[in-house]
Amino acid sequence: MKAVDGDALLDRLRAALRAARSPYAEAPLESMADKGLAHHHVRLVGTGAIARLPKQSQMGLAAHDNLAYQAACYQRASASAAAPRCIALLPPGDVLPRGGLLVQEIVGRSARLPDDLPAIARALAAIHAMPLPAPVQRAPLRDDADPMRALRDEIEAQAVHLDGAALDTSARARIEAQRAALQRLCTQAPRPPRRLIAFDAHPGNFLLCDDGRAVLVDLEKARYSHPPLDLAHATLYTSTTWDVDVHAELTLQQVVDTHAAWAARIDDAAAHQPWLVPLRAAMWLWSVTWCAKWRVLSGRSARADSAGEDWSSDHSDAALIEHVRARVDDYLSAPIVERITDEFAALERLLR
Repeated sequence: MKAVDGDALLDRLRAALRAARSPYAEAPLESMADKGLAHHHVRLVGTGAIARLPKQSQMGLAAHDNLAYQAACYQRASASAAAPRCIALLPPGDVLPRGGLLVQEIVGRSARLPDDLPAIARALAAIHAMPLPAPVQRAPLRDDADPMRALRDEIEAQAVHLDGAALDTSARARIEAQRAALQRLCTQAPRPPRRLIAFDAHPGNFLLCDDGRAVLVDLEKARYSHPPLDLAHATLYTSTTWDVDVHAELTLQQVVDTHAAWAARIDDAAAHQPWLVPLRAAMWLWSVTWCAKWRVLSGRSARADSAGEDWSSDHSDAALIEHVRARVDDYLSAPIVERITDEFAALERLLR
């Protein structure tokens, strides 16, 4: 969906709701702030539902498949009570080429760090503690034969943009060293336990309810993989400073304390412990190579069709693009790359 003005977006959603004979077809519609690169959000006032209207598919999926995947993310994760329910799917059509998803509205506030980190850790633990379904029941969510190698492959696919991103020499050297370390890790036989994970657990994706619960409200990349990736995404500098409303720089002790709050609710926490830092480094690699990818691709014109990935800045408000560009520039800068990679060894010592 190319960027449209707010009124046109609401008109399109209204037409799609009516075409689907939705019980919410005549509900008052209210555009929400444009805060993400993948979706527009609209509140269906008074119904307890939010419409998520894709701008693109971060998973590179066709429109129908993208909605089915996201619906499954919400259905699986909501069983933990730490994510919203999926209410309905609006199929792709003429007025909404990428369709939409109606999900439960969560009434809450943005996270405040570091105070809300224990609640975020508990929410992630609730998702990770759910029983692992039998392999035949895991589709359509990703369930790679070797999630670690699959993550490495995702990182390598993004890393083709490192040259075009024009990084400082020292930053590039640090990234290359971490890529090599992940390659070596993938040759080793042991693997951490596999669970349902969000794979997009940065603090800006959580809302805090009046009862103290944290709820993960943005789900589109969930998969069956390794929980330390979510802990990393919740506490890395590249995550805690991403969202304009949730900005904090954590101390290493605060990261350790978040791990402890999570481990207190996970029966097999000891099996994950040796992987906390190696998978933290892998999650950072994914994030920093995504930044290189976005820097290269965001200047392109929006796609003419409604399928797959599309990082064109045409889809989002100028203020959001300016914010993302500033964050990407920060994360790819030599001082930040050096700071984050230096912290891996220090964190390893604290977690022993």
